[in-house]
Amino acid sequence: MQIAPGAFHFRGHLSLDAQRTLVAQCRALVDGAVPAYVPVVRGGGKMHVRMLCLGKHWNGKTYAYEPTRSDFDDLPAPPLPDEWKALARDLARTAGMTLEADLCILNYYGADGRMGLHQDKDESARSLAAGVPVVSISLGDTARFLFGGLRRRDVVETLPLESGDAFVFGGPARLRYHGVSRIIPGTAPPGLGLTGRFNLTFRQY
Repeated sequence: MQIAPGAFHFRGHLSLDAQRTLVAQCRALVDGAVPAYVPVVRGGGKMHVRMLCLGKHWNGKTYAYEPTRSDFDDLPAPPLPDEWKALARDLARTAGMTLEADLCILNYYGADGRMGLHQDKDESARSLAAGVPVVSISLGDTARFLFGGLRRRDVVETLPLESGDAFVFGGPARLRYHGVSRIIPGTAPPGLGLTGRFNLTFRQY
C-alpha cells in the first residue's frame, strides 16, 4: 500500500516460515564472530538498539560508512548475504523502484528499544540524488514507526510495523524523517520464538 509518494507499506509480506529463516540468520549474525553492539554517537549518547552492519559499517561518531568498525573494535563489517540482496531487490521492484543493496543495518530492539527521528542521508550523494530506496523488514514485536516529512518539524504519522511487514521509501520520500517511538512487547507471532524485534534496512551506498 502506498502511504505517500515514494513510500510503501507492505503488510504481512513475509510468510512465517520466511520470517523464521531470517530470524535464525539474524541471531547467528548478531552473536557471531563480529557481534552486534550498542553504538555511541556524536555527543556521547548511547543508541537504544544493538546494531550490526553488513557490507559496510556505519560509524555513529562520524556518521560515515567505512569497511571496519573504527568506532568500536576495528573488526571488518561482515559480508551482506546474496539471498538478502535478492530479497531487498525484489521488495524494491514491488514498489516500482530499483535497489542493488551493498549494505544492511541490522538492529535489535529490546523492550525499551527506540530510534529518534532522523534522515538516512549518509549514503553517497549519487545514491541520494537518484532517490535510491531504503528497504526495511520487520521481524518480531510490533514497532510504532514514525514517518514524517522532509523537515523535522513536519507532521509525523505513526504506523504499526508488524512482524513480516516491509517498508520501502525512495524517490521523493527518500529523505523523509522517520524513527521508532517504542516496541510493543509480546506482539511477535507465537511461532517465531523471538522476544524483541529485528529490523533490517537495506541501502545502496
